[in-house]
Amino acid sequence: MAKSAKKSAKKSAKKAPKKVAKKAAKKAAPKKAAKKATAKKAAPKKAAKKKAAKKKSARKPNAAFMVPLTLSDALSKVVGSKSLPRTEIIKKIWVYIKKNDLQDKTNKRMINADAALKPIFVKDQISMFEMAGALNKHVK
Repeated sequence: MAKSAKKSAKKSAKKAPKKVAKKAAKKAAPKKAAKKATAKKAAPKKAAKKKAAKKKSARKPNAAFMVPLTLSDALSKVVGSKSLPRTEIIKKIWVYIKKNDLQDKTNKRMINADAALKPIFVKDQISMFEMAGALNKHVK
């Protein structure tokens, strides 16, 4: 019997450290999980910084918008040039509209055509959203 008692004592001795080790591991596991959670929370901040760094790079303008277009005679009288990029045409038309106070007083979206703009717009009054389409007919 002494042999069996020694064997059982050895087994329990081996099990005891394992149990202690398992308990310690269980206690340590939530701490590790907490550390991982805080590490994950910090990670998106780093990603946000990287995105901000990418935005600092200079944008390249689209070459299609910068191509000079030939204008009709009626449009060149208003704008003052024979060829301009589409963006500049719109800017100069708006300068002309503001300078001559051609926006409708009650509805600012509407533009009243004067003698110079009537051949371009065809109507007496046009909305600013229709203006680009009307200008498109006078540009090649």
